Amino acid sequence: MMRALALSFVIAVSACAHAAAERADGFVDAARIVPGLRVEMRYAGAHNFVGRRVDGYEAPVCLLTHEAAEALAGVQAELAASGLGLKVFDCYRPQRAVADFARWAADLSDQSTKAEFYPNVDKTRLFELGYIAERSGHSRGSTLDLTLVNLATGAEVDMGSPFDLFDTRSWPSDETVSAAARANRAMLADVMRRHGFRPLREEWWHFTLEGEPHPDTYFDFVVR
Repeated sequence: MMRALALSFVIAVSACAHAAAERADGFVDAARIVPGLRVEMRYAGAHNFVGRRVDGYEAPVCLLTHEAAEALAGVQAELAASGLGLKVFDCYRPQRAVADFARWAADLSDQSTKAEFYPNVDKTRLFELGYIAERSGHSRGSTLDLTLVNLATGAEVDMGSPFDLFDTRSWPSDETVSAAARANRAMLADVMRRHGFRPLREEWWHFTLEGEPHPDTYFDFVVR
């Protein structure tokens, strides 16, 4: 009897783990919806503030809710008329990845990426300043991080600061960056707003779909 119960428990746990790993209904590969979308999923590789692949990212795929992907296709189409396009750095983010960020932030012995990603911020203050949190809107599936690129060359447009720089220079309103960079930030924000996305005050690259379909659900299936 005990053996049967133990076996049942193992099967139940395995089933839960499998369910968490399966893509939720209504999520799509944005590159299949948005023609010409460039994808550089930073957390699926080592070029990020953690310095390694982040838990929950098994492939460099931009997953979004279908609604967010369709809205993004409208942004891409409008930009293409000006010879510009979009490059995404992050899209849906599993809750386990958010937890991985928190573990990294709590490990004060690991400062290997400080020079590139948080040169002016003490790592002990990453939670306090809001750079790291226990939850992320990305886990709801309609938030993404992106920039503008030249369609002909693929080169990123000057935004004044790199993606994921933990610094006030990353604020869209920051006036220490060049006038050209401020204009590019404004261009990105304006076109995203026209297609239903709202910006974040502290990050020029971060946008969330207004009326997102899962405003209170934080998913944890893996990106693959």
